[in-house]
Amino acid sequence: MDAVSAAAPRSKGDVEPLVRLAAADMAAVDALIIERMQSQVPVIPLLADHLVAAGGKRLRPMLTVAAARAAGATGDIDAPRKLAAAVEFIHTATLLHDDVVDASDMRRGKVAAHLIWGAPSSVLVGDFLFARAFELMVETGQMRALGILAKASSVISEGEVLQLTRAHDLNLDHDTYLQIISAKTAELFAAAAEAGAVGCGAGEAEIAALRAYGLNLGLAFQLADDALDYGGTSEALGKNAGDDFREGKVTLPLLLAAARTKGTEDAFWDRTINSGDRNEADFVRARALVIGSGAIGATLDLAGDYADLARAALDVLPDSDWRAALEQLADFAVSRAA
Repeated sequence: MDAVSAAAPRSKGDVEPLVRLAAADMAAVDALIIERMQSQVPVIPLLADHLVAAGGKRLRPMLTVAAARAAGATGDIDAPRKLAAAVEFIHTATLLHDDVVDASDMRRGKVAAHLIWGAPSSVLVGDFLFARAFELMVETGQMRALGILAKASSVISEGEVLQLTRAHDLNLDHDTYLQIISAKTAELFAAAAEAGAVGCGAGEAEIAALRAYGLNLGLAFQLADDALDYGGTSEALGKNAGDDFREGKVTLPLLLAAARTKGTEDAFWDRTINSGDRNEADFVRARALVIGSGAIGATLDLAGDYADLARAALDVLPDSDWRAALEQLADFAVSRAA
């Protein structure tokens, strides 16, 4: 049994039902993405395609079209599809910026863009994608949706700055940690779902429910990612396992492990996190301490609580294949780490 699978069992869930249901909508979204990342400046589409083409499931834009469908939208949903493409551009832009800030060397299973084209190009192409996102939002004529995604962009930036200022702080309290991951990760999930509901003209109850679903789903996903960083594989993460520790990033598994080994491992944590004196052997030891202290299981238990909240938020929606698929996605957010 690997480290992560030691957590309490829960329904496995599955992302594939949602992928199948959303296939036609996502084909249209992908076409928009390819069209709008073109430029007469050759490095822009090259660099953007390096990351976008490796985009995996595209969960965030898929949430946008799924929210519209789950809220009852039928036929052609032009506005939610454009909003979905905008969501993917916002997400990709933040990844380009994050990888420069974190000096990451891998993203979505590929060499990080800044290592190929340089940090300045990566940052500027990220800015280009932000601009394309806002062009798409304006084209929909959905001012409320524009406001939702614009606010999300500022909240994400605030979360990144807050994380940067507290990155190597073992005194980080759990509330601040949750504030960071809510801003830098869960907010875009929430905004993606909320914008999709708004874009199709859903009622206020449905809009609020889908935002709550997205927020709690995003928290569950990030907590599971944090657990995977110590107990998973690079293939599961799409980046190098152990990157959080190597960057000195304080996440919940590390905070719990440090607290649970207090009095015996204080010098190790102080050297590796507070002082930044780390090597690869230190990650092996840190991983053993995180696993041995039960911190991974505790992190996944909390992720499961948020997944349950996400499922419960969908209760106001009518029964449908779309709602069932979103419920399965909530369970998958946690079980993929098992």
